[in-house]
This record gives sequence, structure tokens and C-alpha cells, in this order.
Amino acid sequence: MTPSQFPLSAIGHIQTPFKQKFAIPRQPNLAKAKGQVVLAPDFDDPRVFKGLEVFSHVWLLFLFHENLDKGWKPSVKAPRLGGNATLGVFASRSTHRPNGIGMSAVKNLGSDIVDGKLTLHVEGVDLLDGTPIIDIKPYLPYADALPHASDSMAELNHAAPIPNLEVTINPLVQNMLNEAASQHPDLPTLLTAVLAQDPRPAYRHKLLSDEKTYHTALYNYDFAFTVKNSVVEVIGINTL
Repeated sequence: MTPSQFPLSAIGHIQTPFKQKFAIPRQPNLAKAKGQVVLAPDFDDPRVFKGLEVFSHVWLLFLFHENLDKGWKPSVKAPRLGGNATLGVFASRSTHRPNGIGMSAVKNLGSDIVDGKLTLHVEGVDLLDGTPIIDIKPYLPYADALPHASDSMAELNHAAPIPNLEVTINPLVQNMLNEAASQHPDLPTLLTAVLAQDPRPAYRHKLLSDEKTYHTALYNYDFAFTVKNSVVEVIGINTL
């Protein structure tokens, strides 16, 4: 091992409703998606969570595991700038990073044993199902929340606002969605929250009506949707 190389092992993985990268919220807590961090056998010891219950939120450090083999880029397209303008990789939260490490602040819902495995329940996730978790740290408001921090990109109106589109559901789809909700009670709310943020590529947000049909996968369901006059309509649902 050279001075610039260090061993790194996943401590577990997270289970989430997001079965594909498309439509995952661009930042945590934009949709109240829930997830479960399942610890790997080497770390499956209840003592690792002793005292964590006093913290309302935690940081999840994870790997962009589906991008690791694609390398990194010194400049990346920035969704906040419309999807075509670029920023330096270290001025972004791009997945194409030198070490492929991401971080998310999520709500701590407590830990227990699920199917014989130590599990931490969280809310506000923006991670692909199966994402490797490399560390968990408590969120410390006095240290992590900096009241005087600034984001000049937003302050100067260079950044595109987060969309908040109306979402409608075809009546036939609604009936099937109601049935699916018996297994996943949060699915209707999650679907609406995800689609309201307009998961289309940022450069297509300027299209008030889009001829293309898009698909997003939540839990074990594939949803088809279109955008017309800035209204998202869910037009299809299929089991994956």
C-alpha cells in the first residue's frame, strides 16, 4: 500500500425504493423516501449504534458504485445551471468524482433487527437501492449547520429553481396504484413527490410539453409518465 492508497470496505448497503438512477431526487429530503441500512456481517454488532438514538439525523457516506468504472471528469454538467453549462467537479455533487464518494444527511428512525440483520432505518434518502455504505456519522447541528454559509449560485439567480409541477394520475393507473399501496403505503406520496420535481434531464425542463414518454422505477413497479402544459400525468404502471 502506497502513501496515497488506503483500504476501504463497505460497512453494509442501503435498501431504498429507487431501482434506477433516473428520477432519484437530486438532493436528500426533497422526497420523504425511506430506506434501511443493512450492516455487513463484520459490523453486525448492536454496540455500533449505542447512543445514536439521541441524534435526529445522521450522515451516510456511500459509494457511487455504478459510476466507479467510468472514471472521473474535471468538469461536469450542472443540473442547477440547466444541464448544459459546466462546473468543476469539486464545485459540484456530481457522481463522476475521483473517489466516487457521496454523502447524504438523512433522518434517523432508529435501529433494530430485521430478518436477523442489524438495520438502521432512515428517511429522506436519495440513494439507489443496493448502494454500498462506507460510514455512518451523527449529524451535529452546532458543527454541521453553518448559519452564515452562502450559496452565491442561488443568490445570484444563476441556479434553476427546483421544479414543483402538478402531478395527475390516469384513473386506470390510480386503481392499480391503490392496490400497490397495500404493500407499500408510502408509494402514492413518494411517486407524486418524485415526479413533481420533474425528473427529466434538466435541459428539457424548458419544454412545457414533451412528446416523449418517460419511465421511473419505484419499489417493484415501473411508472410511465408524460409532461403536457407543465403537468405530469402518470399514464402506465407495470410490475418489474
